[in-house]
Amino acid sequence: MNKFPNTIKEIQKGLIEKKFSAVEMTRYYLDKIKKENSKFNIFLSLTDDLALAQAKEVDKKINRKEKLGPLEGIPIAFKDNILVEDYRATSGSKILEKYKAPYDATVTEKLKSAGAIILGKTNLDEFAMGSSTESSAFGVTKNPLDISRVPGGSSGGSAAAVAAEQCIVAFGSDTGGSVRQPGSFCGVTAFRPTYGSVSRYGLMAMASSLDQIGPLAKNAEDAQVAFDVIKGKDRLDSTTIKPKAKNNEVQLRKLKDLKIGIPEEYFEKGIDKDVKKAVEEAIAKFKKKGATIKKVSLPNTKYALAVYYIIVPAEVSSNLARYDGVKFGFREEKAKNLLEMYLQTRAKGLGDEVRRRIILGTYVLSAGYRDAYYGQAQKVRALIKQEFEKVFAEVDFLLTPTTPTTAFKIGEKTDPLAMYLSDIYVVPASLAGLPAVSVPCGKVNNLPVGLQIIGPQFKDDLVLEVAKLYEQLN
Repeated sequence: MNKFPNTIKEIQKGLIEKKFSAVEMTRYYLDKIKKENSKFNIFLSLTDDLALAQAKEVDKKINRKEKLGPLEGIPIAFKDNILVEDYRATSGSKILEKYKAPYDATVTEKLKSAGAIILGKTNLDEFAMGSSTESSAFGVTKNPLDISRVPGGSSGGSAAAVAAEQCIVAFGSDTGGSVRQPGSFCGVTAFRPTYGSVSRYGLMAMASSLDQIGPLAKNAEDAQVAFDVIKGKDRLDSTTIKPKAKNNEVQLRKLKDLKIGIPEEYFEKGIDKDVKKAVEEAIAKFKKKGATIKKVSLPNTKYALAVYYIIVPAEVSSNLARYDGVKFGFREEKAKNLLEMYLQTRAKGLGDEVRRRIILGTYVLSAGYRDAYYGQAQKVRALIKQEFEKVFAEVDFLLTPTTPTTAFKIGEKTDPLAMYLSDIYVVPASLAGLPAVSVPCGKVNNLPVGLQIIGPQFKDDLVLEVAKLYEQLN
């Protein structure tokens, strides 16, 4: 058990009442991480000096009786594809093993301004490509709830850090479910905001039309506080939008006012029967409290995974062209000429899954195939988005399983397609750019099950509000 409180509100209360100091708490977390890292392999690097300097500032502020910022004194962690100035940023890849970030990501700047204490950088699937955190060049992260199992991916380190109580809030990136799926596997709350709600500046790009930074926390309230800090328009990211002011709708909605859709395609073949039962029991709780439950259909979701694995490799092929041994990162010095240096650097510096996606992406963008594959995939993506919009004209939110199974064993899914299928329920919302949160909704054989709440575009606050209402039912 953690010797400190594990929610934002309780920690700040303890700090203000001087039950403990920020420095004392920060040292405790840093020691805990160092002690446990050989067991779980959650953190790739620690930012000790930065964390302790930030903690000292928090203590000074409390002594001056100044008002605390929303995350003041809260220990946090970053997935290692989000930049923190002057610290390593490997993205889980050998090619960036010694790379240090020259600047802060926009979310890093915002979190520093909000008084958060940055403990370090967490492990991930290489360049965020994977669903298990097994493809990292720096070893597999183990699920703290059962070390024989994966924590999910690609933000497996961030989910595991919260589950192992090595930080209070962690941040990951969600491209096709990379925050929500590990959140489900590790039994924590994990939120993917509407695409464009949070700046991607300083996030190492994987698939730019899908990547989005999101928080992982013990509960929906803490996830909401974290989201409120990082959201907003950024002149350095042209895809960001100005958030709408919160209205009373967020506070006033009760469960009995809600119309909730249950997409039948998410409960068909492929889902573990016990996972299905746990999710159905969660839905029954909404119904018992007066919410209107309506079956809906999203027929094009069956194409979502295929569409995703055409669009993502195409964008990967483009975004990862920069890792060539010239500008930064690992370089093969023994090459005889420039072309050989490019080829050998990428062959030695990039892992199997990354190379697989680059090859696939280059193929689907090549002359003669672009229209047949990439062009068609973008058309189907538009249809998936329209289908969600049509359903949201009838219901307020959708409830689905987050994953078809609980956390699987390390080494169990050696076939790439079997691995891709673990994201089958999280990919559609990503393609449509929708906000979605995974909240724990029970256990199967002592392993957590996630309930996914999907909302209409820009209804992020309402999605988190429904997550909070659900937590109150348990």
